[in-house]
Amino acid sequence: MENTFRDVNIAFMNEMARSFDKAGIDIIEVIRGASTKPFSFLAHYPGCGVGGHCIAVDPYYLIEKAKSYGFDHQFLSLARKINNDMPLYTVDMVNDVLNKLGKSIKGTRIGILGVTYKGNVDDTRESPAFEIMHLLKERGAQLVVFDPHATTHNSVTSLNECIGKSEIIVVCANHREFLQMNYELAAKAGIKAVIDGRNFLDKDAILRNGMLYKGIGR
Repeated sequence: MENTFRDVNIAFMNEMARSFDKAGIDIIEVIRGASTKPFSFLAHYPGCGVGGHCIAVDPYYLIEKAKSYGFDHQFLSLARKINNDMPLYTVDMVNDVLNKLGKSIKGTRIGILGVTYKGNVDDTRESPAFEIMHLLKERGAQLVVFDPHATTHNSVTSLNECIGKSEIIVVCANHREFLQMNYELAAKAGIKAVIDGRNFLDKDAILRNGMLYKGIGR
């Protein structure tokens, strides 16, 4: 139930992020505001997808077991659908940003930062990064992959090499190492946009250095 509680609340935030995106509202600012109420609000955050062998899996045990005694968990199933849709939503964001740059996904060198299901771990189970990469490849992208914690998936050996070989960056895991990114040097290296699937990079600094920024609901 605890893992499913988190899945449902993440789904709520993912849906609000998609709504706020259309409204031009930064969901992180809204979450900060809601967090000031000292009662029932418990902050959860949107992202490019839910992974791991707990939150992304445990709701299905409840859903399937309930079917055996004649109950349909519509709410839990909807939360799973919302969260499972986030990799595709992220890829659609990539497409929209590239269209603003007069480019398409096909043939674009896209840097993938992080393939683990969350930051600062080496666990890739159920990671949404793999679905994001699959969808980008299907659309003809040339992927450059770097994860300091899951190196067997890397196509380059460092953050700077990934930046130097990419035209845009898609952040799929919020590893602390990515906070060391030098935005000025990234812009000089030719990075045109950053799609922040974990909403943890410095949005203002990225924009100041002439790159486009797009987060999940911001």
